[in-house]
Amino acid sequence: MRKLESKLQIACIKWFRLQYPNLVLFACPNGGFRNLREASIMKAEGVTAGVADVILLVAKNGYNSLCIEFKTEKGKQTTLQKEWQKEAENNGNKYVVCRNFEDFRNEITSYLR
Repeated sequence: MRKLESKLQIACIKWFRLQYPNLVLFACPNGGFRNLREASIMKAEGVTAGVADVILLVAKNGYNSLCIEFKTEKGKQTTLQKEWQKEAENNGNKYVVCRNFEDFRNEITSYLR
């Protein structure tokens, strides 16, 4: 599952960078497999389980930012992801789940209008 989400995220980021080269969209390196030492260092540095995959750091339409979680068509958010979504939304951020490129493109263009 993670591999399909990764391919989707890569395609979406590539499109975004071509369309909006001056806007700040960044990935949060929460997924993937790491050795124990590296995982421990990243946790100490502030990596937090459940954080959205990417964040668009642009305030628009009354929101502070747009948080995007990538999932496959059948993928489900973890409990930690749902908790982080609630916290993000409670603090003035928009949070969306994108399951395909069209979802991503539509969310980005709608948010930036």
